[in-house]
Amino acid sequence: MREPVTACIALGANLGDARQTVLQSMQAIGRIAGCKLLVSSRLYRTAPFQAKGPDFVNAVVLIETNLTAPGLLTALQVLEQAAGRERPFLNAPRTLDLDILLYGAGRIDSPDLTVPHPRMMARAFVLYPLADVRPDSVSLQDLQRVQAQAIEVMA
Repeated sequence: MREPVTACIALGANLGDARQTVLQSMQAIGRIAGCKLLVSSRLYRTAPFQAKGPDFVNAVVLIETNLTAPGLLTALQVLEQAAGRERPFLNAPRTLDLDILLYGAGRIDSPDLTVPHPRMMARAFVLYPLADVRPDSVSLQDLQRVQAQAIEVMA
C-alpha cells in the first residue's frame, strides 16, 4: 500500500446552486476511496477571473490520500461529471471545477496534470482559501500580489 500524502484541492462552481454544490463536493472528496478529508476552508465569493458568467463560490480542502496524483485526478473528474460539468470552451461557466493544487511535495508536469498548479499563485480565489487550510503555503506577499482581485468570505 502507498504511503499517504497530503493534497490540496481547489473547488469552484458558478452554475446552479454553486454554494450547495461546493459544500456537497467537499464531503464527496472525503468519501473517495483512499482519501480522508482533513480540513475545509471557508467559502469565498469571487467574480469570474478570465471568464464570464455569474460569481463563483470557491474553497480549498486539505486531504490525506494514498491515491497516486493521476488516480486522484481521475476520481475528481468523476465528481465533476456527476455534477454535470461540461467543457464547451476554455473558462466556460461550470457546475463544478476541481483542481489539484498541491500533492505532497511532489512536482508533476504531464500533459494531463501539473502540480503545483501553475496558476495558483496568481489567483485570489485559490490563495485565500488555501491560506485557510495550509497557511504555510501562502505568504503575505502572495496575498498582496492578488489584492486587486475582488473576493469575499461568504456567511
